[in-house]
Amino acid sequence: MAELDFFGELHRIIMLGCAQEKCHATQQLNTNFSNYAFDHDSAVTDIPIPGYPANLNMVAPRELKRRGIKSQEGRNILLHAIAHIEYNAINLALDAAYRFRNQGTEFYIDWIAIAADEARHFQLLNAYLNQHKCNYGDYPAHNGLWDMAVRTQDDLVARMALVPRVLEARGLDVTPAMIERLTRVDDHDAVAILEVIYNDEIEHVRIGSKWFKYQCQENGLEPRSTFRKLVDQHLHGELRGPFNLPARLKAGFDEQEMRDLEKSL
Repeated sequence: MAELDFFGELHRIIMLGCAQEKCHATQQLNTNFSNYAFDHDSAVTDIPIPGYPANLNMVAPRELKRRGIKSQEGRNILLHAIAHIEYNAINLALDAAYRFRNQGTEFYIDWIAIAADEARHFQLLNAYLNQHKCNYGDYPAHNGLWDMAVRTQDDLVARMALVPRVLEARGLDVTPAMIERLTRVDDHDAVAILEVIYNDEIEHVRIGSKWFKYQCQENGLEPRSTFRKLVDQHLHGELRGPFNLPARLKAGFDEQEMRDLEKSL
């Protein structure tokens, strides 16, 4: 069988607007990784916006609905928001592999495996929504996560710092409180899904930390000061706390780094 074009397939999947097709294609790419050929000299195309379902209404963050989770509709809104994060996480992981060429095979194996995990998370969330008469696209969403992909599209160090170690790591901070709130309203199905996502995301952030530190070493950069510099440059120095110290330590942050971050709050 002829080898398949790895980077061309990545671009195709990123641009898919059907969530079901995107998840299936991502998982197939992960399963069949060894069948793909790497043309590192092929053109890298800018992607201002990835493929989204046609019925998904993109709005400014301030326009998003907020509801208490005591009602099923409120929980649908919450889980829909998390599903949108996971959908974007598929695209972000695929784009890390698509955009940054001439990396070692392990880099691509890691990011395609992460993308497949994110697809599985989305499927769990979407199944929950479907069970409660809701579909992905029934509520508005915003494009803030992909904006970071665009802003770091020419800088692998910045991408590894700011997507896994800021955006995904924030999930480690806030998910335990969401699990606690959902437990109080006896939504055990939602709790089980968030527990799966939380445990997987620790590993995802750890992998991002690994590649951030590797790229710093390759470029002669000191990791802690480089991370702070990138946060200052792209996020005006703002990191939301409080931080989930045990989870972040498991995910590749060190104790000195966490002390420095906590001082900056």
